[in-house]
Amino acid sequence: MTPELLAARRIVRRGQVLTVLGLLAAAAVYVIAIYFTPVEVRQGPAQKIFYVHAPAAWGALVAFAVVGLVSILYLWLQDERLDLFAASSAEVGIAFSLVMLTTGPIWGKTVWGTWWTWDARLTLTLFLFFLFVGYLALRAAVQDHGERARFSAVVGIMGLVLVPFIHLSVYLFRTLHPQPVLLKPSAPSMPPEMLRALLSGMAAFTVLYIGFVVLRYGLARLDNLREGAGDAV
Repeated sequence: MTPELLAARRIVRRGQVLTVLGLLAAAAVYVIAIYFTPVEVRQGPAQKIFYVHAPAAWGALVAFAVVGLVSILYLWLQDERLDLFAASSAEVGIAFSLVMLTTGPIWGKTVWGTWWTWDARLTLTLFLFFLFVGYLALRAAVQDHGERARFSAVVGIMGLVLVPFIHLSVYLFRTLHPQPVLLKPSAPSMPPEMLRALLSGMAAFTVLYIGFVVLRYGLARLDNLREGAGDAV
């Protein structure tokens, strides 16, 4: 067994451990959110979807930002491992985006009376999701490793540019989406019990993101090694 194969398997094991820890943490957060946080006066029990929706949105935006940053490093260093890591982060970002784009309309239907509205934040978020769906489609369509990595890096950087606009869109445009309650210049506008649950959820999704990315990256390394061994034969 080669050192590269051993290293890839160690990465996979670390990813599995982190993923399990993240899932357990997320489950604990949801128990806290349901049973130990107050019910919001105007929105009622539906507001508790917030403790899934906001951490998933956080995880998705972090994942897509990492894709862009790692893509910049790839174009500079031309290291194939960076390309694999960026692709892994993109896949995790899409998974978190599906959670965000599913829980958001469920919550919005209760609060706004509509499943969807084409306001700035929702539209930009949906556009970012489809941009990274295209990112993965591009990687599947281009067979040459070098071209695939370069083209993907450009798309990843485009996604990075969108991330801050999504966060700032509620300030720049008139929108139904509420303004940030946490990532803003002033103090958080939440009761302490809700704030603790939100921060715990964001921490859990951060661990879950790291676990998923490390796991997927390790599996990608294994696939590359097996593909290389097959070509050698």
